[in-house]
Amino acid sequence: MPREQLIDIVAEMVANVLEVTVAPGAEVAAGQTVALLESMKMEIPVISEHAGTVTAVTVTPGDVVQEGDVLLTLRA
Repeated sequence: MPREQLIDIVAEMVANVLEVTVAPGAEVAAGQTVALLESMKMEIPVISEHAGTVTAVTVTPGDVVQEGDVLLTLRA
């Protein structure tokens, strides 16, 4: 039986958080958009590379994130 792991989804650049589309307890599919960021007037979707359950969301709309900041955590 595979062991569960926690996976952090992080910001890839400095950006403003426009929207978070999931909440703790939500099931996420690989390829699903989980947040929307804005940088230099461009909207950047944050897409999960893994399927799992959201265990924590660490940002809210209006937050400014730095490259590498954790946006949310999944249990895969």
